[in-house]
Amino acid sequence: MAILDKHSILEKNVTLLAIFAFLVVTIGGIVQIAPLFWLENTIEDVEGMRPYTPLELAGRDIYIREGCYVCHSQMIRPMRDEVERYGHYSLAAESQYDHPFQWGSKRTGPDLARVGGRYSDEWHVDHFRDPQSVVPESVMPKYGYLERTLIDGQYIEDLMSTHKFVGVPYSDDMVENGREDFAAQADPDSDFDGLLERYGEKVNVRNFDGQAGISEADALIAYMQMLGTLVDFSTFTPVASR
Repeated sequence: MAILDKHSILEKNVTLLAIFAFLVVTIGGIVQIAPLFWLENTIEDVEGMRPYTPLELAGRDIYIREGCYVCHSQMIRPMRDEVERYGHYSLAAESQYDHPFQWGSKRTGPDLARVGGRYSDEWHVDHFRDPQSVVPESVMPKYGYLERTLIDGQYIEDLMSTHKFVGVPYSDDMVENGREDFAAQADPDSDFDGLLERYGEKVNVRNFDGQAGISEADALIAYMQMLGTLVDFSTFTPVASR
Protein backbone atom coordinates (compact mmCIF):
# COMPACT_ATOMS: atom_id res chain seq x y z
CA MET A 1 0.00 0.00 0.00
CA ALA A 2 2.91 2.33 0.79
CA ILE A 3 4.29 1.86 -2.71
CA LEU A 4 0.91 2.67 -4.26
CA ASP A 5 0.70 5.79 -2.14
CA LYS A 6 4.08 6.94 -3.43
CA HIS A 7 3.05 6.16 -7.01
CA SER A 8 -0.01 8.38 -6.59
CA ILE A 9 2.38 11.31 -6.08
CA LEU A 10 3.61 10.86 -9.67
CA GLU A 11 0.09 10.54 -11.00
CA LYS A 12 -0.98 13.81 -9.39
CA ASN A 13 2.11 15.84 -10.31
CA VAL A 14 2.38 16.42 -14.08
CA THR A 15 5.88 17.88 -13.91
CA LEU A 16 7.23 15.04 -11.81
CA LEU A 17 5.54 12.46 -14.04
CA ALA A 18 7.11 14.04 -17.14
CA ILE A 19 10.58 14.00 -15.54
CA PHE A 20 10.38 10.35 -14.56
CA ALA A 21 8.90 9.36 -17.95
CA PHE A 22 11.79 11.14 -19.66
CA LEU A 23 14.30 9.30 -17.45
CA VAL A 24 12.72 5.91 -18.24
CA VAL A 25 12.72 6.57 -21.99
CA THR A 26 16.30 7.85 -21.86
CA ILE A 27 17.58 4.80 -19.99
CA GLY A 28 15.70 2.46 -22.33
CA GLY A 29 17.10 4.25 -25.37
CA ILE A 30 20.67 4.09 -24.06
CA VAL A 31 20.35 0.37 -23.33
CA GLN A 32 19.20 -0.27 -26.91
CA ILE A 33 21.45 2.14 -28.81
CA ALA A 34 24.73 2.34 -26.88
CA PRO A 35 25.86 -1.30 -27.52
CA LEU A 36 25.80 -0.63 -31.28
CA PHE A 37 28.78 1.71 -30.92
CA TRP A 38 30.93 -1.15 -29.60
CA LEU A 39 30.00 -3.68 -32.29
CA GLU A 40 32.41 -4.04 -35.20
CA ASN A 41 29.55 -4.46 -37.64
CA THR A 42 25.83 -4.07 -36.97
CA ILE A 43 24.88 -5.51 -40.38
CA GLU A 44 25.82 -9.06 -41.29
CA ASP A 45 27.57 -9.32 -44.66
CA VAL A 46 25.53 -11.55 -46.95
CA GLU A 47 26.80 -13.07 -50.19
CA GLY A 48 25.05 -11.77 -53.27
CA MET A 49 24.18 -8.28 -52.06
CA ARG A 50 25.21 -5.46 -54.41
CA PRO A 51 24.30 -1.82 -55.06
CA TYR A 52 21.38 -1.12 -57.37
CA THR A 53 22.12 -0.88 -61.07
CA PRO A 54 21.49 2.58 -62.58
CA LEU A 55 18.13 1.47 -64.06
CA GLU A 56 17.04 -0.17 -60.79
CA LEU A 57 18.08 2.93 -58.87
CA ALA A 58 15.99 5.11 -61.18
CA GLY A 59 13.08 2.70 -60.73
CA ARG A 60 13.43 2.88 -56.97
CA ASP A 61 13.17 6.68 -57.13
CA ILE A 62 9.97 6.32 -59.17
CA TYR A 63 8.65 3.83 -56.59
CA ILE A 64 9.24 6.43 -53.86
CA ARG A 65 7.89 9.31 -55.96
CA GLU A 66 4.62 7.50 -56.63
CA GLY A 67 4.16 6.70 -52.94
CA CYS A 68 4.20 2.92 -53.39
CA TYR A 69 5.67 2.59 -49.90
CA VAL A 70 2.43 3.98 -48.44
CA CYS A 71 0.55 0.76 -49.29
CA HIS A 72 3.36 -1.79 -49.63
CA SER A 73 5.99 -2.69 -47.06
CA GLN A 74 9.35 -4.26 -47.85
CA MET A 75 10.03 -6.08 -44.61
CA ILE A 76 9.00 -9.64 -43.85
CA ARG A 77 8.95 -10.18 -40.10
CA PRO A 78 10.23 -13.47 -38.59
CA MET A 79 6.78 -14.81 -37.80
CA ARG A 80 5.32 -18.00 -39.24
CA ASP A 81 2.33 -16.43 -40.99
CA GLU A 82 4.52 -13.85 -42.74
CA VAL A 83 7.27 -16.28 -43.73
CA GLU A 84 4.78 -18.79 -45.15
CA ARG A 85 3.03 -16.09 -47.18
CA TYR A 86 5.92 -13.92 -48.37
CA GLY A 87 9.11 -15.97 -48.00
CA HIS A 88 12.23 -15.84 -45.85
CA TYR A 89 12.24 -13.05 -43.28
CA SER A 90 14.06 -9.88 -44.30
CA LEU A 91 17.73 -9.37 -43.47
CA ALA A 92 19.29 -6.07 -42.45
CA ALA A 93 21.83 -6.53 -45.25
CA GLU A 94 19.07 -6.34 -47.84
CA SER A 95 18.44 -2.71 -46.91
CA GLN A 96 22.04 -1.62 -46.38
CA TYR A 97 22.13 0.38 -49.64
CA ASP A 98 18.66 1.92 -49.22
CA HIS A 99 18.41 5.67 -48.71
CA PRO A 100 15.77 5.76 -47.32
CA PHE A 101 14.80 2.17 -46.50
CA GLN A 102 11.37 0.94 -47.58
CA TRP A 103 10.36 -1.22 -44.62
CA GLY A 104 6.97 0.41 -44.16
CA SER A 105 4.38 -0.24 -41.52
CA LYS A 106 1.13 -0.56 -43.49
CA ARG A 107 -0.03 -3.14 -46.01
CA THR A 108 -2.98 -2.10 -48.06
CA GLY A 109 -1.33 -4.31 -50.66
CA PRO A 110 1.05 -7.27 -50.11
CA ASP A 111 4.64 -6.99 -48.93
CA LEU A 112 7.05 -6.63 -51.87
CA ALA A 113 10.33 -7.71 -50.29
CA ARG A 114 10.31 -10.96 -52.32
CA VAL A 115 8.27 -9.88 -55.35
CA GLY A 116 11.18 -10.24 -57.79
CA GLY A 117 10.56 -13.03 -60.31
CA ARG A 118 7.13 -13.93 -58.93
CA TYR A 119 5.32 -12.34 -61.85
CA SER A 120 6.22 -11.79 -65.48
CA ASP A 121 7.10 -8.39 -66.91
CA GLU A 122 3.85 -8.52 -68.87
CA TRP A 123 1.90 -9.03 -65.64
CA HIS A 124 3.53 -5.94 -64.14
CA VAL A 125 2.73 -3.87 -67.24
CA ASP A 126 -0.93 -4.95 -67.06
CA HIS A 127 -0.94 -4.30 -63.32
CA PHE A 128 0.30 -0.74 -63.77
CA ARG A 129 -2.12 -0.03 -66.63
CA ASP A 130 -5.19 -1.44 -64.89
CA PRO A 131 -4.60 -3.11 -61.51
CA GLN A 132 -8.15 -4.45 -61.32
CA SER A 133 -7.65 -6.40 -64.55
CA VAL A 134 -5.28 -8.79 -62.76
CA VAL A 135 -6.37 -8.30 -59.12
CA PRO A 136 -10.12 -7.50 -59.18
CA GLU A 137 -10.27 -6.56 -55.48
CA SER A 138 -7.33 -4.13 -55.75
CA VAL A 139 -7.79 -0.49 -54.73
CA MET A 140 -4.56 0.54 -56.44
CA PRO A 141 -4.86 3.48 -58.86
CA LYS A 142 -3.87 3.17 -62.50
CA TYR A 143 -0.28 3.98 -63.50
CA GLY A 144 -0.50 3.56 -67.25
CA TYR A 145 1.32 6.85 -67.80
CA LEU A 146 4.57 5.25 -66.62
CA GLU A 147 5.04 3.37 -69.87
CA ARG A 148 4.28 6.53 -71.84
CA THR A 149 6.89 8.58 -69.99
CA LEU A 150 10.34 8.12 -71.51
CA ILE A 151 13.54 8.70 -69.53
CA ASP A 152 17.14 8.96 -70.70
CA GLY A 153 19.16 8.71 -67.50
CA GLN A 154 20.58 12.20 -67.97
CA TYR A 155 21.20 12.68 -64.25
CA ILE A 156 21.75 9.06 -63.21
CA GLU A 157 25.48 9.53 -62.67
CA ASP A 158 24.81 12.47 -60.35
CA LEU A 159 22.32 10.32 -58.42
CA MET A 160 24.86 7.51 -58.12
CA SER A 161 27.53 9.96 -56.93
CA THR A 162 25.17 11.16 -54.20
CA HIS A 163 24.54 7.61 -53.04
CA LYS A 164 28.28 6.95 -53.12
CA PHE A 165 28.81 10.00 -50.90
CA VAL A 166 26.55 8.54 -48.20
CA GLY A 167 28.26 5.15 -48.25
CA VAL A 168 26.91 3.04 -51.12
CA PRO A 169 29.98 1.25 -52.58
CA TYR A 170 29.71 2.47 -56.16
CA SER A 171 33.15 2.41 -57.77
CA ASP A 172 34.40 5.24 -59.98
CA ASP A 173 33.96 2.88 -62.92
CA MET A 174 30.31 2.29 -62.02
CA VAL A 175 29.61 6.01 -61.79
CA GLU A 176 31.47 6.85 -65.00
CA ASN A 177 29.51 4.22 -66.92
CA GLY A 178 26.20 4.93 -65.22
CA ARG A 179 24.37 6.27 -68.24
CA GLU A 180 25.64 3.50 -70.54
CA ASP A 181 24.64 0.81 -68.03
CA PHE A 182 21.26 2.51 -67.59
CA ALA A 183 20.54 2.12 -71.31
CA ALA A 184 22.12 -1.33 -71.66
CA GLN A 185 19.93 -3.03 -69.05
CA ALA A 186 16.74 -2.22 -70.94
CA ASP A 187 18.13 -3.32 -74.33
CA PRO A 188 18.94 -7.05 -74.71
CA ASP A 189 20.53 -6.29 -78.10
CA SER A 190 23.08 -3.92 -76.59
CA ASP A 191 26.62 -4.62 -75.42
CA PHE A 192 25.83 -5.24 -71.76
CA ASP A 193 28.95 -7.21 -70.83
CA GLY A 194 30.30 -4.25 -68.88
CA LEU A 195 27.04 -4.01 -66.93
CA LEU A 196 27.26 -7.69 -65.91
CA GLU A 197 30.93 -7.34 -65.05
CA ARG A 198 30.20 -4.43 -62.73
CA TYR A 199 27.01 -5.72 -61.08
CA GLY A 200 27.06 -9.49 -61.52
CA GLU A 201 25.45 -12.12 -63.68
CA LYS A 202 22.11 -11.96 -61.85
CA VAL A 203 21.23 -8.58 -63.40
CA ASN A 204 18.02 -8.75 -65.47
CA VAL A 205 18.68 -7.46 -68.98
CA ARG A 206 15.63 -7.11 -71.23
CA ASN A 207 13.00 -4.76 -72.58
CA PHE A 208 10.81 -4.79 -69.51
CA ASP A 209 7.71 -3.03 -70.87
CA GLY A 210 8.02 -4.48 -74.40
CA GLN A 211 7.98 -1.08 -76.10
CA ALA A 212 10.55 1.07 -77.89
CA GLY A 213 12.55 3.47 -75.74
CA ILE A 214 13.27 3.37 -72.03
CA SER A 215 10.23 4.31 -70.00
CA GLU A 216 9.55 4.84 -66.32
CA ALA A 217 7.76 1.48 -66.44
CA ASP A 218 11.01 -0.16 -67.59
CA ALA A 219 12.88 1.29 -64.63
CA LEU A 220 10.19 0.46 -62.07
CA ILE A 221 9.79 -3.12 -63.30
CA ALA A 222 13.58 -3.59 -63.32
CA TYR A 223 13.62 -2.51 -59.68
CA MET A 224 10.71 -4.74 -58.66
CA GLN A 225 12.04 -7.79 -60.50
CA MET A 226 15.26 -7.50 -58.49
CA LEU A 227 13.65 -7.29 -55.04
CA GLY A 228 14.44 -10.34 -52.93
CA THR A 229 16.43 -12.15 -55.63
CA LEU A 230 20.01 -11.33 -54.66
CA VAL A 231 20.38 -13.64 -51.65
CA ASP A 232 20.25 -17.40 -52.16
CA PHE A 233 18.30 -18.40 -49.07
CA SER A 234 18.66 -22.09 -49.84
CA THR A 235 22.30 -21.79 -48.75
CA PHE A 236 21.96 -18.95 -46.24
CA THR A 237 22.71 -19.67 -42.59
CA PRO A 238 22.53 -16.87 -40.00
CA VAL A 239 25.80 -16.07 -38.22
CA ALA A 240 24.38 -17.13 -34.84
CA SER A 241 23.66 -20.61 -36.22
CA ARG A 242 27.02 -21.24 -37.84
